[in-house]
Amino acid sequence: MDKLRIRGGRTLKGEIAISGAKNAALPLLAACLLTDETLTLSNLPHLADITTMANLLAQHGVDIHLNGQGGAHGCQGRVVELNAGTITSLEAPYDLVRKMRASVLVLGPLLARFGQAKVSLPGGCAIGPRPVDLHIKGLQAMGAEIEIEGGYVVAKAPPGGLRGAEFVFPQVSVGATENLMMAAALAKGETVLVNAAREPEIGDLAHCLIAMGAEIEGIGSDKLRIRGKERLHGATHAILPDRIETGTYAMAAAITGGEVELIGARLQDLQAVAITLAGANVAFVPTERGFRVQPTGPLLGVDAMTEPFPGFPTDLQAQMMALMCVANGASMITETIFENRFMHVPELARMGAKITVHGSSALVRGVPKLTGAPVMATDLRASVSLVLAGLAAGGETVVNRIYHLDRGYERLEEKLIACGADMERLKDAT
Repeated sequence: MDKLRIRGGRTLKGEIAISGAKNAALPLLAACLLTDETLTLSNLPHLADITTMANLLAQHGVDIHLNGQGGAHGCQGRVVELNAGTITSLEAPYDLVRKMRASVLVLGPLLARFGQAKVSLPGGCAIGPRPVDLHIKGLQAMGAEIEIEGGYVVAKAPPGGLRGAEFVFPQVSVGATENLMMAAALAKGETVLVNAAREPEIGDLAHCLIAMGAEIEGIGSDKLRIRGKERLHGATHAILPDRIETGTYAMAAAITGGEVELIGARLQDLQAVAITLAGANVAFVPTERGFRVQPTGPLLGVDAMTEPFPGFPTDLQAQMMALMCVANGASMITETIFENRFMHVPELARMGAKITVHGSSALVRGVPKLTGAPVMATDLRASVSLVLAGLAAGGETVVNRIYHLDRGYERLEEKLIACGADMERLKDAT
């Protein structure tokens, strides 16, 4: 497995182009299953998770063509054309779905368009249980018959297809909101999703579905109203910039005391992060091309609690913790979304961080300097928190098992090196 070697202590300066959002691209790719016409997506990031989803769609029979480079604002996003006119399989097999939890997003589109689907229960990061029960209950409310057989979700639509329904989410779920919104686009009648997720990626999917002919109201709110259509058509859609990548590089600039302009970034998607970091003496200054991250004083400890959008993102919690490890004073980081999402704490401690975990909260006491050490990545966001720590640490840090990073960060070391980081990828000799 590849490793990253980082020699810390360099101040980051320059600019970084933000790639298309992975968490938007995955449901958008699945949306191609809703039509027999071509769906064209631009600003597609080049990531392992995107490849996994493309492979899954290809085994369903989707015809996929990649058309070079050319994302917005200088990003290296690709253009992909997907045509699901001839579907040869309605089964999403375990060997593909186990690699990535988002694979379950094919369930709603397949069921809505073809009346049946067989999808393996998903895998993905080991950051606590993320059950698919809300996906299933929502589809059942729309008339689907669903059984769990041999590790597979086996679903059948009623005669005449899925029917519109009102479904109230007992807790906010991004993936279930996406799955049910796609299914509802082809259901008969009106579907109302109450306590729906409000993440920008949900809105991006909704805008793409509207371009395909869907009728959706309430985008950006917690109540979505979808009036089903008999069929959807092809469309062209640009994937929005990745707010998690944006926040990660913002914290990379902050942890090194640097100044970096994030090209193509959307500040409106990171308001909670901007407000939190302002208290830590880190400013986000709008520019014509995105925004610039710059220090306004010594880095101060501030508290952060993860919440569904528009709150502080759980996918930036590990990076925030790394940042607070070198801040003046103490901070409390509280995780309310996922269990087991403090697996980066022992690795940060190996680098000299002072962190005490109390249930779902971690008390971080800032230290003057972290020390480089060999560390092990456990999941995607934990991986990049160790990279941030390595950028700020004295000496050399080696981050092992960085295949997690390749799932969610496009050209990470290339972008950081261009801003002055001293790091390199060590290829596996085997």
